[in-house]
Amino acid sequence: MSVITQETTVDTRSSWDLDPVLTVEHLTMRFGGLVAIDNLSFNVGRGEITALIGPNGAGKTTVFNCVTGFYKPTEGRIVMRHGPGRQKETVDAVTAGDGTWASSPEGAVFLLERMPDFEISKHAKVARTFQNIRLFGGMTVLENLLVAQHNKLMLASNYTIGGVLGLPRYRQEEKEAIDKAVYWLEHAKLIDRADDPAGDLPYGDQRRLEIARAMCTQPHLLCLDEPAAGLNPRESAELNELLQYIRRAHDTSILLIEHDMGVVMEISDHVIVLDYGVKISDGSADFVRTDPRVIAAYLGVEDEEIEDQPEIASLVVEALGEEAAEQAGIEVPANVDPAAVAELAESSTAEQPRPGRVHPGVRPGGMSQPREQGADRLTIIQGIGPVNERKLNELGIWHFDQIGSWTKEEIVWVGSYLAFPGRIERENWVGQAQELARKNKAGDGE
Repeated sequence: MSVITQETTVDTRSSWDLDPVLTVEHLTMRFGGLVAIDNLSFNVGRGEITALIGPNGAGKTTVFNCVTGFYKPTEGRIVMRHGPGRQKETVDAVTAGDGTWASSPEGAVFLLERMPDFEISKHAKVARTFQNIRLFGGMTVLENLLVAQHNKLMLASNYTIGGVLGLPRYRQEEKEAIDKAVYWLEHAKLIDRADDPAGDLPYGDQRRLEIARAMCTQPHLLCLDEPAAGLNPRESAELNELLQYIRRAHDTSILLIEHDMGVVMEISDHVIVLDYGVKISDGSADFVRTDPRVIAAYLGVEDEEIEDQPEIASLVVEALGEEAAEQAGIEVPANVDPAAVAELAESSTAEQPRPGRVHPGVRPGGMSQPREQGADRLTIIQGIGPVNERKLNELGIWHFDQIGSWTKEEIVWVGSYLAFPGRIERENWVGQAQELARKNKAGDGE
């Protein structure tokens, strides 16, 4: 599939090309014979919000893991810049040597692919959040933000002695750390919950707390992995407000992965689209939203099929509106069978199988058919809809007690299979299934 990039001239190059804080060049990540990322290149503009989007399994989180040092890429270069401009001479000099970073008249450059993850956070000033919330649930909201500043506090305490004795330098650093934590709690609208356990916060508040904790490290680049996942419209609006403030008041560049297109289109300056680990589109939000290849990728079809099948074209027109569809070069189809469009829309919501996909963990055992009394209605479990029930049935999962007996490794496998990593744990499918199985058993006993 070819890449569509927004057309520019030398005089009108995009801001992310003229002044990138991060440059990813020819990034490739292989896991054995599986190519998760294939020759990917893009820029993240300084002081801008850049969205990395694509269907489930496109490789977006793998890119994040390479940028933040969790994975070491098979090939490619990842350049982080402190200071304006591309700093080409300094970047080339560091690349030619064995070092990981170098200062320059404009600031400094870092080759992230050569650095361990803790140095990327400490020196290159890259912070991140994860798809699954990773707060310290038993600590207070305030303490979670102090933990993010522990390096500075430990240094000031001379590694505990200064803290025990309450030396002036430690007291000063502790005050500054608390002031910074309070500042971010106020802007995340969490100051009233500062002394509450983080685990007691509602889901949307926990998301904003994670972002506030990351900002306590004073990053130049903030990487957010699906920050709006599971949020209601009010919480999404509060998230947008916080991200806009971070960009506006602190000039922090933001790179985010997101499936909520309302969030992406509202706040993003620059959008990059991946499919099968390959970049298929790159440009402004308005440019990407009318790109036929992006639409085809989300529907799980080849872009040529938009022209060949009027039912697919009809779905595209409905999603974009007639004017935007015509701008994208998609003809508005006439005399389309509504039943065919509805059937296609339903089938396109399911995750399309991806060639060579290998799921981590262990596949759970299944049954060739339900027990005598018939299959349980798995959709009773919060988070399982008709599509996922059908997928689970295809695995031989028919009953609550089967889900209730899943091990951690099996949960990981099923989460990857359903393209919902972390969701099973977050929504406690196993606990729900165990309770429903107990009720079924009690009912049978009666």
